[in-house]
Amino acid sequence: MTLAQRWLPRSVECLRSYTVKQFTQDLIAGLTVGLVALPLAMAFAIASGVPPQAGLYTAVVAGFLISALGGSRTQIGGPTGAFVVIVAGIVVKFGLGGLALVGIMAGILLLIMGFTGLGTAVKYIPRPVTIGFTNGIALLIASTQIKDFLGLTTPSVPSEFLARIKMLVHCVGTTRWQTVAVAVASLAIILLWPRLTKRVPGSIIALLLSTAAVAGFHLPIETIGSKFGGIPQGFPHFALPNFQAAHILPLLPSAFTVALLAAVESLLSAVVADGMSGDHHNSNMELVAQGVANIASPLFGGIPATGAIARTATNIRSGALTPVAGMVHALTLLAILLVAAPLARFVPLSTLAAVLFVVAYNMGEWREIGTILRLSKTDVVVWITTFSLTVLADLTVAVGVGMALAALLYIYRISETTTVAPVTREYLEDGQAHILQDKDIPSNVTILRIHGPFLFGTTEKLAEATKDLTHLGDVVILRLRNMTALDATGIHAIEQFSDRLHKVGKTLLLCGGRDQPSDLISRSDFLKHVGAQNVLPHVQAALERARQIQGDFEGIGRELARELEHRPL
Repeated sequence: MTLAQRWLPRSVECLRSYTVKQFTQDLIAGLTVGLVALPLAMAFAIASGVPPQAGLYTAVVAGFLISALGGSRTQIGGPTGAFVVIVAGIVVKFGLGGLALVGIMAGILLLIMGFTGLGTAVKYIPRPVTIGFTNGIALLIASTQIKDFLGLTTPSVPSEFLARIKMLVHCVGTTRWQTVAVAVASLAIILLWPRLTKRVPGSIIALLLSTAAVAGFHLPIETIGSKFGGIPQGFPHFALPNFQAAHILPLLPSAFTVALLAAVESLLSAVVADGMSGDHHNSNMELVAQGVANIASPLFGGIPATGAIARTATNIRSGALTPVAGMVHALTLLAILLVAAPLARFVPLSTLAAVLFVVAYNMGEWREIGTILRLSKTDVVVWITTFSLTVLADLTVAVGVGMALAALLYIYRISETTTVAPVTREYLEDGQAHILQDKDIPSNVTILRIHGPFLFGTTEKLAEATKDLTHLGDVVILRLRNMTALDATGIHAIEQFSDRLHKVGKTLLLCGGRDQPSDLISRSDFLKHVGAQNVLPHVQAALERARQIQGDFEGIGRELARELEHRPL
């Protein structure tokens, strides 16, 4: 890859051979995801303690720049739930000026990460840490929406989780049935509408119907207009934020947290997009675009932004082919600001609360908790610590402590892999079944080996080595004889590899696992991905299993051939 190619935005690359047919598909996808982003952008802003237009400005400015300058064909950028908790805390302590300062500092840090290649450092965050703070953020987002969902009359809502819940319980007697009715109806529409059609997002239908009901029947519930005075009509205004230099040092940890979250979320979203579209994103260019977007967003009254996984997936499912779809998404929201902004005053906050309840559930990765609990006690400790600190303390503290614990556990696991033992006759005899040199390997079988500990920070090597699955055989044997240690992140990486092979009709076999990796595999959900019959004690058994699989395929092929031969024309 030349220097120019390394730093070339994907939009420039795609536009070199752009066609009218591609534009048509990008236009439809961009309009669709723009409508999906409309309620989300307002909801994320309100939950963050800023006016709803701040979320729309972020989606317009940052969303356009991330698509125009990024390293992914289909990434959609904008405000996300990952920032809600930390943004709300910054606004309470330092105001909008402090939030703008954090956004600009985070943008500069993201630029540094992109230009220096440090973006790859995000792979050193272990899975229990990411699951822990994702669970915590989702719970916090849901807890902030209870007031608007029930229409409670309360004093200023505390930022601390336990104090907030205590106050909400105390004020539950002020619940308004009209608000609850609109909220429940909105929630039902969001959840049930996809069963009718997925072409129009359920959140948009809920937004339109609830807004029409409030405007038409003059329902006595809180709306964007009653709380914020509506949304200004027109372009986002450029203005230098009013912040104080004395806040730089106190806000530096928050800026690091925002930059880290933006990097993790955007690169994770880009990986998901790659899996859905068959593309390969440029991580460093993606972080550069995130940096530029986060510097520009505060200058137009916006909040921090990153890649949005759900909106990116919607973009791809809607037929997006190039970054033009992401730019159309931003322009769609800009058109709504220019034309329909006055109507936003009728949007009920209870509907936006229902939208965020669904977002919190979807982003929480709650199913992963069961997997974590079945793994080693150390992984469980890291997850519980990160989750508890996210909810009860502070996201910056949670990530820092979680990473420190993970680093200590990494050292511990490495030390546990060191053994000293005599070489005995039994040891030599047992090793015969693991040796490759005297084995007959069929042409349709590929053997991969993992050498050393397969822990967080190293798992990306498997994805890099298997980017092109067409070069692999019909049966892939992953030899674990020399894998000395495994953790939750490593298991997740092998699960993803197994799922990728399964999608293209290939089979994964594992063999030769040592005590610690074998024990962890048996206690996780991993066997559901490959099947217990495909985890073998040594490579000799794995090759026998591969021949059996090939024989089964050939037998099925012969039966189909005989059936077709005797079928009348």
